[in-house]
Amino acid sequence: MINEITSDSRERMDKALVALTSAFSKIRTGRAHPAILDSVSLDYYGTMTPLKQVANIGVEDARTLTVSPWEKNMVPAVEKAIMSSDLGLNPSTTGGLIRVPMPMLTEETRKQFIKQARAEAENARVSVRSIRRDANGDFKDLLKEKEITEDDLRRAEDSIQKLTDEFVAKIAEMLDAKEKDLMEI
Repeated sequence: MINEITSDSRERMDKALVALTSAFSKIRTGRAHPAILDSVSLDYYGTMTPLKQVANIGVEDARTLTVSPWEKNMVPAVEKAIMSSDLGLNPSTTGGLIRVPMPMLTEETRKQFIKQARAEAENARVSVRSIRRDANGDFKDLLKEKEITEDDLRRAEDSIQKLTDEFVAKIAEMLDAKEKDLMEI
């Protein structure tokens, strides 16, 4: 029973790391990366549709993304959706191809993005600690039902704490890497 709770906690903590990775991919650095446009949606025949479902997104060079809508009549709608997103990007159209240059990051925007990255990392840490709290609660319930001994409870709490420390360290590593990436000129 203790092993099931521990493995469930590990899976949930892994999901918190995946969510953090996804959040970090939306924080743009100075380089072009297709994941930056993952949050952009547009009206596609009456339905809000993610951009990546109506166009090919590629990297032309280190500072330019290319967006090629599958339907040529969608070019103005795609361009408008990119402009109206809160990413601060100004696309330019050449025929059926939309180029999205990545603006240089100023010191101020870098600091804002670092703040945002730190907030996302803190959310992940809170999530991991919440999972630890849930697991410890489950262990105490097992003790109340006399399914485990107090020694088993202590061992289980220690193992879940080690797991929590491991994941908090991974989150710190990911945050350090993102901060280095953001401060790179």
